[in-house]
Order: sequence, then structure tokens, then C-alpha cells
Amino acid sequence: MSVLTRDEAQSRAELLDVHRYTIDLDLTTGDETFDSRTVIRFTVRSDGDTFVEMKPVELRAVGLDGQPLDPGALDQDRLPLKNLTAGEHELRVDATMRYSRTGEGMHRFTDPTDDETYVYTQLFLDDVQRVFAAFDQPDLKAVFELSVKVPEDWTVLANGVTEHLGEGRWRAAATPLIATYLVAVAAGPWHSVRTEHRGLPFGIHCRRSLAPHLDADAEEILDITRACYDRYHEKFEEPYPFDSYDQAFVPEFNAGAMENPGLVTFRDEFVYRSAVTDTERQTRAMVIAHEMAHMWFGDLVTLKWWDDIWLNESFAEYMGYQTLTEATRFTETWVDFGVSRKAWGYDADQRPSTHPVAPEAVDDTAAALLNFDGISYAKGASALRQLVAWMGEKDFLAGINIHFRRHRFGNAALADFIDSLAAATERDVHAWADAWLRTTGVDTLTPALATAPDGTRTLTVERTGNRPHRVCVGVYDRDLAEGRLTLRERIDLDIPQSAPQPLGKRPALLLLNDGDLTYAKVRFDAESARTVRAGLAGLPDPLTRAVVWNALRDAVRDGELPPADYLETARAHLPRETDLALVQGVLAFTAVQVVDRYLRPEDRPAALATVSALCRDFIRRTEDGDNPGLRLIAVRHFIRAAAHPDAIAAWLAEGTVPGGPELDPELRWRILSRLAVLGATDEAQIAAELARDPSASGQEGAARCRAALPDPEAKRQAWEAMFSGDDLSNYLFTATAQGFWHPEQADLVREYVPRYYQDAAAVAARRGPAIAAVAGREAFPAHAVDAENLALGRACLRDADPVIALRRRLTDELDDLERALRVREA
Repeated sequence: MSVLTRDEAQSRAELLDVHRYTIDLDLTTGDETFDSRTVIRFTVRSDGDTFVEMKPVELRAVGLDGQPLDPGALDQDRLPLKNLTAGEHELRVDATMRYSRTGEGMHRFTDPTDDETYVYTQLFLDDVQRVFAAFDQPDLKAVFELSVKVPEDWTVLANGVTEHLGEGRWRAAATPLIATYLVAVAAGPWHSVRTEHRGLPFGIHCRRSLAPHLDADAEEILDITRACYDRYHEKFEEPYPFDSYDQAFVPEFNAGAMENPGLVTFRDEFVYRSAVTDTERQTRAMVIAHEMAHMWFGDLVTLKWWDDIWLNESFAEYMGYQTLTEATRFTETWVDFGVSRKAWGYDADQRPSTHPVAPEAVDDTAAALLNFDGISYAKGASALRQLVAWMGEKDFLAGINIHFRRHRFGNAALADFIDSLAAATERDVHAWADAWLRTTGVDTLTPALATAPDGTRTLTVERTGNRPHRVCVGVYDRDLAEGRLTLRERIDLDIPQSAPQPLGKRPALLLLNDGDLTYAKVRFDAESARTVRAGLAGLPDPLTRAVVWNALRDAVRDGELPPADYLETARAHLPRETDLALVQGVLAFTAVQVVDRYLRPEDRPAALATVSALCRDFIRRTEDGDNPGLRLIAVRHFIRAAAHPDAIAAWLAEGTVPGGPELDPELRWRILSRLAVLGATDEAQIAAELARDPSASGQEGAARCRAALPDPEAKRQAWEAMFSGDDLSNYLFTATAQGFWHPEQADLVREYVPRYYQDAAAVAARRGPAIAAVAGREAFPAHAVDAENLALGRACLRDADPVIALRRRLTDELDDLERALRVREA
């Protein structure tokens, strides 16, 4: 398929003014395809040629101003519109479209629990063309009128309030001006919980089989929604711009959520059917807050072109965390951001694929898709947090409200936003934007202490990189009586400094970026490093501890701290940690990176034993039941680190961990998957577990277990399912890939490492961007930390010409592989 270039989009935007789409979808024509009829009313400003996009199975008829056009003129996804004259026009398109199994376009899913079928749209970038004909670019906003025919027992959700007209016909209220990629439909026998808030209809929806789980959490979800809605109306002068607010939890969704105005779609793993930690509930709440922020950032004011995706995602990310902190019980959200999301940004920004937060060269839609990453989300949000610290929240919000007033229901670019901020402050935000938004890489801040002849101590912060930073420096002393570190003072510091900062007596710990208000790696002076190793758990604030753990993480990745030392620090200090996000973040980095990638294979058994001992400490500590979230994290990681099957097999047989928790479906599949890796289960037990849990999640668990069996035939079947057939949905492909590679099975799967690159390139080209991303991420042989794997991957990039979505994933994975090799060598 062709991709839309920036130049083509600019030319078309100069030629056209699109007014209204009238779309009629018939979802009753079969399991494979549906009918799509579209009427587009538009104005041509001057005589010229253009094109309209669509990806039909069959293009039955096209008419322009009452005259038929040749359907055979469709070239890939473009239908030429030749010799248009200035004035009003009407285009009619009648087509058959194909349902998706990969989460792109109109996704169709049949629930294995009850055989009920659901469909929903995900129209981001060019996927609207899979559902209806469109002038598909973000700056050609229009009004959308939608009608849908469905089976009688279905409900239809859309951007506007929907009305059932009888006999399976539904009509949605016309939208305000929105971009094509934001149109949304979700249809099926939904279970719904409806209410009103401030006169606005609110609804939450899920599959019928998940109804008890949604009902159990409905009040929590709606309370979060109401609190965020109210807080945004305190921050923003522009009121919520749409006629309703529905949140649909949909199956096999590729992203976390999508900000369709009036109908936000979420992956339905957020409807928890098994026990979760409070941090996971906080994550769901953050996503709710994030997507609601998009109603203003992205929906009311939309980017002109995809180079400004940060104007959507960075703002929603920042506002989601900040608003959740201000308006809900989740007051420590920035800790989770610091230990998980921010690390995503740091990692992305040190790879060859890095790009500025606001890149200047996104030439086409294929390139744009690659920028939905840790930079556009986490780094961009970190930059905004630094901007607020630098210019002040009052001026920041004033600039945002100027931006909304100037561009409501329109489009804007970086320059427009910076001009709006500049109107609200005397600070030079243009220079700030050049330094922070147009550059790549992570600055490193290192403290340098000096003692003057008169005995005065001073601090100078050395910086690699060129960004200005406003940071807090935490000055900590040892409290020997209490066995902890106490805060002497926090010093606000602008970097670069105008002069060294006086310190007073030598502190035990100097922590740069205490409070985590900037985006930079921090290092310790020698005395502070010794203090951290001895007293990290004694730091009083969880956000301070997050900054320290991130600094240790960065030092491991940069080859400055041996991974065994990080593991030793975790063993010493994590048992006294109380913040769930920190426990989960440190254990995840330890398990996935330190144990499986950075340590040499001969050191892995001892490392697994250390992680198991650490988890046993948590399990013993929580026997009284006062911290079930901490116990759940420990149980999950104990299962993952199990080197022998006996203990976890006993848990599975008894249906409980001694002292709790009882095993819910998620824990049962987690144990069975580890037993499969260890060769301690078989197909009969997997089939029995699937009969016990025949849900969609159960199907994924079974696929993961079957792929993990240490049996040549099981590996062959899993490989064929992923790379030879096209039957696996996006989620089943992911589950199979997650089960396939394990360090314990390196010899068994060695022959598949060279096969991976050829087969991944083929399936990515055949099945499209969503499967390409999964093939490059989940199916990559990350366990094989060796020079041969690195050479094979580089040869693939050089010779096989993989599609751009796979190329980006492979570039990132190979850079991580090379880093792991450097850490091992160091």
C-alpha cells in the first residue's frame, strides 16, 4: 500500500475543505467482510487534481457529483479525482471491507467463553481506509454522521450519542469537527453501566463474559472518571467539547487505549478478572486520566501533521499523571512514572532510532507510526514537567488555555503552541523549545565537590549535554541513632550554574534531581555512592528512592556498575521497601535485564536463587495479610525465578500459596507456563487447564504454555503457527511468541535463531504493521546474548530490507543486544 507524504498532505489541505462525511456501515453481511457506503461533501478551492483513500475488498461503485467514476481506477489505496473544478462537490463510495484480526481497522472478535461476537474500530494513521473512504490526514477535519446496521441483540457505541431506530439500525449524533483517525464505532452485545455527571451521559462497557468483573470495579472507574473530568474543568477554560463520554473495554486491543472523542477504547485487560496490585489499579486510573486529557490535547486541538504527535501524547502523559495526583487517592503516581515510564524514555533516547520530541522530518505516515514510543510519551512528559518547574504552573496553564482558545476544533503545530506559551510568560520559551524539543539524547549530571582554602565546601554540577535544567539537590545526613538518612535541605539549582553552590559540612549523600523534576541521568560522588549502597532503604521519600534506583539502573546499563552489584543492592534494600511501584520496577529490571541478559549464563542460577530468596523474604513479611499487593508481586516473581518445579507445582496442585493467596486464573497460568519451561508439565495438563478456563485469556495462556514446552515438536508447531500461517490473532501471536524463547532452552531453540530474521521479515510484509511490531518485539530471540545473533540481525537489516515497522523494532532490539554484550564484557 502507498503511504501519504507530508508534501502530499500539505498540497491536498491547500486544495480542499472537507465539510461532512455520511457513513453507513452494514455489519450483518457475514463473518469476513462488511459493507461500507460513504458520502463526502467537500469544497475545492481552485481547479486541480487530488485523490481519496480506501482499502476495500471490492469497490462496487463510485460517483462524483452524480456522475459514475471507474472503480478500476483504484491504485493500491488511492482513487484519483481528476479535473476538479473550484466549488462544492459530493463523492459517493460503495465498497466491501474486510474485518481485521490484528487490531487494525474494524477488528472482529468472538469470545470463546460464550461465542458472542464484538467489533470495534481502531482507525489510527491510515487504518480508517479499512473502514470507509476518506481524505485521510489529520488537518482535514470534518463533521461525521454515522449509521450502522447490526444484529438485533447488539448495541452500537460511537463518538456521539447513539439511537436505536429498530430492526438493528442505529444512528449516532453528528460529531463536531474531528479528524478522520478519531472516528469510532464499537458494536456487540455489550454489558454497560451508565450514569450521568454534570448533565453529561457517562458509560462504561465490556464483553458480557467480563460483566461481573466490570461491575465489581464500576464505581472505582466512574469515580476516577468524574474526578478527572472535574479537575480538567478547573484547569481548562474550554469545556469538554463532546456530547457524551463512553469508555469501552475491548478485546485484542493493540495499545493501552485510544482517545476517540466521546468513545475511548481500552484494552480489556483493564477489566481485572484476577487479583491485581494497587499500582496496577493506579495504572488503569492513569490511562483513564491520560485519555480524557486527549479530549482537549488531540481531539479539540489536533496536530497538523504527524511530526507533532508529542502535542497529543506528551501532554496527555503529563496531564494524566499530574491530574491523577491532584484529584484522586493515587497521590504517588510520579513514583511509578519515575521507575517505569521514564526508564522507557531513557532507553529509547539512547538507541540509534532516537528522535527529538518534536522532530522536524516525519516525511510520511509509515515513519510517523514509529514515533509512538518512549520519547513521544515519557521523555515528552518529562520535558513538560521540567517546563512547569521552569516557568511555573500558573503561566503554563495560562498558555495552554490561550492555545485552546486560538485553535479549538482546528489544528496546530509546535510553533503555534510555543507562541501560545510565550503569550503567557516573559521567559524565552522559544529557546527552551529548541533545547528540549528539537534535540536528542540524555544529559548526564555529575556532582563535583570542592573545598576552598578557608574550609568552605561547594558543589558544581558537571553536565554532559546542552540542555538547561532546573533541579533540586537533596542534601542528606546520616541519623546514626535511627539508622536512616535525614534530609538537611533541598537546594533549587539552575544548570548551568552561575557560580559554585555553598554546601556547609560534608553530607552523607548528595542527590541531584531529587524530586525527579528533570530528564537526565544522574551520577554520585564517591561518598554518596557508598552511602547509597549502605543506606538506600533509609531514604524517607519514595520519589527520592526512585531517583536513586534509576541512577543505579542507568549505571548498570552504561557498564559503570556491575550487574551483580545491582542485584546485591536489591537483595539488601528491597526487603524494606514499602512502595509497590518501586518493588515491582526493581524486580522487573532485575529479572528481565540483570538476570536474563546482563549476567553471564554461568552466573544465572545463583542470581535466580537470590531473586527467589528475596521473594521469600517478602512472602514471609506479608504472612499477616496486611499487604496483599506486596505479597502478590513477590509470588509472581518467585514463580518467574523458580529453577525447580516442586514448590510451584505444589501450589498449583493445592490451588493456593501457603498462607494465601488462592490461585486465580492469572496465577494458575503463570505457574503452568513456568512449569512448561522447566519441562514439568505436558499437553494433557495444559488442555485440562484450558477446559477449566476457556476464556480468551485462557486461550492465550494455553498458547504461551504450549510454545514453552521443551519439546522439538512443540517448538515446531509454535513456529509454524507464528510464521507460516496467518490465522493467529494479534494476541495469540503475542502469547505464542512470549512462550517460545527461554534461556533454559537455548540449545533446543538454537536452530531457530537464524531462521527468525528471514521468517519475521516475511510475516511482517505479509500481515502488516501490528504483527510486524509484535514479531520484532515479542518474537525476537532476546535470550541469545551473543555475537552470532547480533551479526545475523545486522545482516537482516542490511540485506533483507524488512518493512519499516519491523526495521525499527529490530534496530532497537539489536541495540539492546549490543548493550548487553558490552555490559557482560565490562
